[in-house]
Amino acid sequence: MTIAPTIGVFALQGDVREHARSLETAGAKAVAVRRPGELEAVDALVIPGGESTTMWKLAETFDLLEPLRLRIKNGMPAYGSCAGMIMLADRIEGGIEGQQTIGGIDMVVRRNAFGRQVDSFEADVDFAGRGPLRAVFIRAPWVESVGSDVEVLARAEAGDRIVAVRQGPLLATSFHPELTGDVGVHSYFVEMVREL
Repeated sequence: MTIAPTIGVFALQGDVREHARSLETAGAKAVAVRRPGELEAVDALVIPGGESTTMWKLAETFDLLEPLRLRIKNGMPAYGSCAGMIMLADRIEGGIEGQQTIGGIDMVVRRNAFGRQVDSFEADVDFAGRGPLRAVFIRAPWVESVGSDVEVLARAEAGDRIVAVRQGPLLATSFHPELTGDVGVHSYFVEMVREL
């Protein structure tokens, strides 16, 4: 019997319950993370969608930004969806003055690249060669460029836009898999955590 990894969900903003439900379905134990002590108790972390500037400011307010950076630098697996992708990017375009990220993935991410809220859409993407997966894009970013150690896992808009990447123990999607009922991305992440 495989022991279920304990995966935290950054719970200061975003689709916390939806991610927790998807993680549990994928075979993990999901817990909310709001404080540094809670971060220390998890094997991995999901950073949900939301608003990236608000997430950054809340992470600073709750003294989580530096502990997050340190855990990720030391190899903790993390998965970021939508705003979570922005938070895991080393560099961002379209951010506000002084906007900070947690970093960890050698990529440039453009905020709100697919447009405003009214431009939100759904599309099928081939995720990690596992076949079509329904993806929900809500004011979504896309990846402008990646470093040589970053693996592109999915593209959208006729294959022109990078929407899912992996670098070592870090995974990021510009879409919201927690909103579809398909736990393919979460299962992929749980497998990553078990392998590391």
